[in-house]
Parts: sequence; C-alpha cells; structure tokens
Amino acid sequence: MDVPTLEAGIEWDFTTFPEYLASVGRRGLGLNFTAYIGHTALRLFVMGDDAYERAATAEEIVDMQDLVREAIAAGAVGFATSQSPTHRGVDGKPVPSRFAERDELEALLGTLGESGRGVAAFTPGEKLGLVDLYELQPKIGRPFTYTGLLTTPSGMHRQMTEMGRRGWADGAEVWPQVTPRPLQFSMSMADPFTFNVNPKMAALMSEGIAERRRAYASSAWRAGTRAEWDTGLDFGKPRWETFVFSESAANPELNGRRVVGVASERDIDPFDLILDVALDEPELALRVASVVANDDIDELRTLLLEPGCTLGLSDAGAHVSQICDAPQATDYLGNWVRDRQLTTLEDGVYRLTKQQADIFGLTDRGQLAPGAWADVVVFDPDTIGPGPIRRVTDFPTGSERLTADAPTGVRHVLVNGVPIRADGVQDLTARPGQLATSAGRS
Repeated sequence: MDVPTLEAGIEWDFTTFPEYLASVGRRGLGLNFTAYIGHTALRLFVMGDDAYERAATAEEIVDMQDLVREAIAAGAVGFATSQSPTHRGVDGKPVPSRFAERDELEALLGTLGESGRGVAAFTPGEKLGLVDLYELQPKIGRPFTYTGLLTTPSGMHRQMTEMGRRGWADGAEVWPQVTPRPLQFSMSMADPFTFNVNPKMAALMSEGIAERRRAYASSAWRAGTRAEWDTGLDFGKPRWETFVFSESAANPELNGRRVVGVASERDIDPFDLILDVALDEPELALRVASVVANDDIDELRTLLLEPGCTLGLSDAGAHVSQICDAPQATDYLGNWVRDRQLTTLEDGVYRLTKQQADIFGLTDRGQLAPGAWADVVVFDPDTIGPGPIRRVTDFPTGSERLTADAPTGVRHVLVNGVPIRADGVQDLTARPGQLATSAGRS
C-alpha cells in the first residue's frame, strides 16, 4: 500500500484497535465491516521498532495478549498473522510477525481460544507451517484459515489437500482458502512485488530508483539474482512463460507481447530482457503481468469442490495497484457455476454466504430469513460475470489502483435493507454498513 495515500486518506483519529473500529464506523461504509487484530500491528504497538528485530519478552507477550482480548471484546473477527517470505515491510525487512517465536504465537492464539470467539488467520511460512496449524487448532478450539491453497506446476497443492483431509478426519478445523481466479500480478519494475522473495530483489526495497537502476544495469547483480532463483526452491520462482509486457511507454510495440517470445527473437534471457526494457523507462515504470499460480483449470476444479476448503484470498485492499480479485464472487458464479457447471447454483450461493458466516460465527447472516440482517444481492444467473478490470488514479495523492466496478448481471444490492445498487446503478453516497461482530459458536 502506498504510504502517502494512507497518510492523506485515513482519518488518523485512533490509537487503539477499538478506537480504529469506532473511527471506521463514524466515517461510514457501503458494506458491513469487521477486521482481524493483526499480529504485525500488535507487535509494533507493544515493542516499537524492536518488533522488526527480535523475539518478544514474556512481559511484552502478556501485553499483546491483553490487547487481543480488548480487540475481540470490541468486535474484532479474530487474529491474523503471517510468516510468508513475500511479506516485507520498511527497508525490505521481514514484517514483524515473522520475528515471533513459537511461544508468542501459541500465547496469542490461546488468548483467542479463551474468548470463545473469532477465527485465527494465517499465511504460513518457516516458523509456522501447515503441519503446525493442524496440530495447534484442536488445542486452541477456534477455527483456523490460511491463504492460500493454489494450484502450482509442482503439484504441491495435492499434498496440501491430502494434509487437509487427514486433518479434518483427526478433528482439526482448518479451512484452506481457495479462489476461482488465477493469481495474476501486474507490477511495475520500480516495485516488483513478486520478485521480492529473491533476497537480491528484496535488498532493493529500501533503495531509490537510482540505486535500483544501477543494480538492474549490472551483469554481476543479474547473475547473482538468477543464482538465487536457481536454488531449487519452487516458491517464488518466476514462471517466465506467463509474463506479458503490459505497459511500456518507451517501447509501446511490446505491449501485449509475451516476454518469452520477444526474448527468443532477441536470443536473450527473459529476466535480462525485462530489465533492459525497464531501463528504457525514466522511472523504471515498465509494467509486466504474470501468473504466479492457480491457472490449471482441471486441478482448480478439484480444489473448488473440496469440502474442507472455503472461498477466499481476495487480498482485500492489499497490492491495490498490482492485483484485483474483488470480482471473485461474480467470477465464481458466472465462469464456474454457470459456464463450467462446477456445482448447483444453490450450492454456489451457499459457499459464498452461509458457509462464510458460519465459519466466523456471524449469526443471522448468510441467509434470507426473518430477523436476519437484510443483506441481499439480486443477480441474473444467465448474465452474472466479473466484468473488466481497469486502472484508475482516484486515490488521495493520485495513487493508482485496479478496480472491477462494472460486473455484469448484478441488479440490486441491499445492505441492512438499504439499497447501495439499484437497477445496476451504484449509489456511492449510501453508507448503511455496520460493524459485524462474531457471537461465537460451540
């Protein structure tokens, strides 16, 4: 997320998590909302900049537990933490949650369990892998979910699926999140997110354009970066065959062309080609699109039908200039339920609504019933679809974002009984959204 945009666009009238939720409520939203208490924010609040450097002390862990209790009592839907190697923060350092040791993680999860409410959400990694989730969940007693279960050329998703089946059979409620869409990024070479798993690329995150340009132009740096990708690790290795030049002002004839095709014509390595073309741009503003995972249709069908999985991984507001999976639901209903006949329409709607509400313990949601919150989407099953994705610059400070604001077949949307879309026209002034809190479940 763009820091100047956050500084200019957010009303910084809060310090604590309950104050944050209250601030959002005062400003008003078109949709009902809730939030996880995030582990990185929690560590920074308690530990300051030390959160980027070390494990927490026993006293600091107690302080964090108190804040988790406070957040859940105020309406947080759960606790979220990340160990993902792609998640880096200031100066390219791993985000603070990645410095947490096992005792800290278990203490915070235990606090969530004590509350009897909420969900624990994970992006697994080195210190907390999938095996750990299935071992921990029965001890904590609250639902776990993780992002994400995606098809990969290596077939790792099959092993993850089998682990999930065994876990459910053993009584572990762990919900992998699956998505009907390929995981596709559109990124500028001034900030190439998917490359940052590579340590050589990550080291440039704290540098300016001039230093990044010097690195890109260095044959020794290029060789060292390629060597990191050649370690045999599957995760984070670019799938060059999926890369496409999407926006180049200096070389517009390349726009829309596949990188490997151009590289073959020029007898050059795809990575070298991308860097050469980026160096032609004054601010390294070359934008390339690539698929990271989840583009095997046959394998994805299996994941979408897996009983122990749930739809998710929209990425909410993260990477707003690089990825937009906001049309996930309309993509699922149109391209998968209707066109590919993945499942019945009723089951497709259930997986998008009632299943989600039940996992989070949101009572009186996800169903049309007397006394339930009047959240209703009226759509045409014959025409429902995601519509196009476009790039706009309407954020504060002129920051870019991708949006999918023209779905097909969506007639009306009501939130708490108030129309925010009527006859296909969005009402951008409507603010009926309210804080949605978990009532817990047995």
